[in-house]
Amino acid sequence: MTRRLACVSVAAIAWMVAGCGLAPDGGGPLTGREALLVAAAADLRPAFERIGEIFTAETGHEVVFDFGSSGQIAQRIIEGAPVDVYASANVDFVDAVLDAGRGDRATKATYAFGRITIWSRADRWSGWDTIEELVADPAVRFVGIANPAHAPYGAAARQAFESKGLWETVEPRLVYGENISDTQRLADTGDADAAIVALSLAIAAGERGGWALLDDGLHQPLEQALVVITDDERRVAAARAFVQLVNAPSGREVMIEFGFALPGEG
Repeated sequence: MTRRLACVSVAAIAWMVAGCGLAPDGGGPLTGREALLVAAAADLRPAFERIGEIFTAETGHEVVFDFGSSGQIAQRIIEGAPVDVYASANVDFVDAVLDAGRGDRATKATYAFGRITIWSRADRWSGWDTIEELVADPAVRFVGIANPAHAPYGAAARQAFESKGLWETVEPRLVYGENISDTQRLADTGDADAAIVALSLAIAAGERGGWALLDDGLHQPLEQALVVITDDERRVAAARAFVQLVNAPSGREVMIEFGFALPGEG
């Protein structure tokens, strides 16, 4: 079977539900050609696209991904977006969704802990090992971070600067991405000289960029959690299967490949 992975906005999912024949009042379980709708933090794109391929191979179900800011996705889910699985970069957003009455609390699970890096395009990389070196470099005019108001990796970046007493110094030079993938784009296009991005995206970029891992003691733990959202009986089994796969050996192997620390592994 031809495999198809797609990335769409949550706003488009309702249209896709109808277009894929996934009406919530339809009869019977999902068939192999019907798609599971997974809304996930942007740092998960490289890992989850790989896990989605494994899921399709094992179950026959296709996966439609919506990657974005954890906070913005959480708000859309609270407002009723028809999502099957929500994977956040911060467990607090999962709790907010559950507290609003969406999702199955019994399926909530921590699946990873994220890390942040300094990243820039390879031809702009200057070998900064610390944020002190980054901020002190006069050639660095603009630094990209994700919007701390709704992006967990942006909040971690702010905490890192604050922990070194550098926030007020760097703030006038900041440019903000809507999510961590958009933040990497700022550095990739030259709109920022460097950016604070997820380790997963730095790894996925390969030789396109240079990066340095930052001490995780500079910020609060990026505890990432996921939960089944749908209560449609036709979709619950497939949603639970995806959640289980992320924390299964094959899923964990992919997460490790992209730099995530895993629960129970230090």
